[in-house]
Amino acid sequence: MARYTGPAWKISRRLGYSTLESGKEFAIGKNGKERRSYAPGQHGQRRSKLSEYAIQLREKQKVRFSYGLNERQFRRCYDIAKSMKGNTGDNFLILLESRLDNLVYRMGFASTRRQARQLVNHAHFTLDGKKVNIPSQIVKPGQVIAVKEKSRRLQAIQDALASTVIRKEYLSFDENKLEGALERLPMRTEFMEEIQDNLILEFYNR
Repeated sequence: MARYTGPAWKISRRLGYSTLESGKEFAIGKNGKERRSYAPGQHGQRRSKLSEYAIQLREKQKVRFSYGLNERQFRRCYDIAKSMKGNTGDNFLILLESRLDNLVYRMGFASTRRQARQLVNHAHFTLDGKKVNIPSQIVKPGQVIAVKEKSRRLQAIQDALASTVIRKEYLSFDENKLEGALERLPMRTEFMEEIQDNLILEFYNR
């Protein structure tokens, strides 16, 4: 299954969840009216009781579209988490959070994960001083992500940094060097708290 490249807001409305984690999809628009919170399409306002399968699928899709993965990548990450020691749900989400493209986004080098993935693909960053262009690479605690010297003036990066207000506590960031590090693995309570990962496990274990 190919990665979704369509409008992010449409997906957010369908799932009833801000996949951009900004809430802008449901905020008040410039015309002063609240944006439609129901699903798109002519049947979007219909209210129907979801089956157990549909509830599990929706929870999985919330996470998959948030991180911008296709189904094969998402399932592969789940299989890796399942083989690890500890809680599979926690391991799964922590693996996703430790992806290079996600951390580039979390550090404020990109305004969205989609943009972060593109910047990584175009090799605008280094990991521990070495050029890297694989968005799915898992970053380990202590590793340093930095903007390459010739990419420091890139407008997309400058605009994203200017709009970044806060960063996650498990990250360190040096504004002068334009680099940051994953100081430690994130705790499950520090991101995507509203996601019920047990539903995702049930979906794959059904």
